[in-house]
Amino acid sequence: MKATTHLNTESAERYLGTLCKHFGHKVPVTHTRQNGHIELPFGACELAAAKGQLSLSATADDRVALDKVVQVITSHLERFAFREDPKLTWTYAA
Repeated sequence: MKATTHLNTESAERYLGTLCKHFGHKVPVTHTRQNGHIELPFGACELAAAKGQLSLSATADDRVALDKVVQVITSHLERFAFREDPKLTWTYAA
């Protein structure tokens, strides 16, 4: 299963780096300035930074695990981007 969202921000690369570095202390992570991959025990999240936008794509084997990936990534991004008060709307696909 998969869920995606986008955050319009001029700080996309910074947030991508912050998320990846934070999770990198706990789980396997790979990242460059424009792309990242966070491998959580219950799913994963792909991140892509482009001019003015951070795109996130969460994947997991089932809806319960996917909801957990979405919740974990959302809560951390909201904390790191609190000045922008992000309101993420995730779109789910099977």
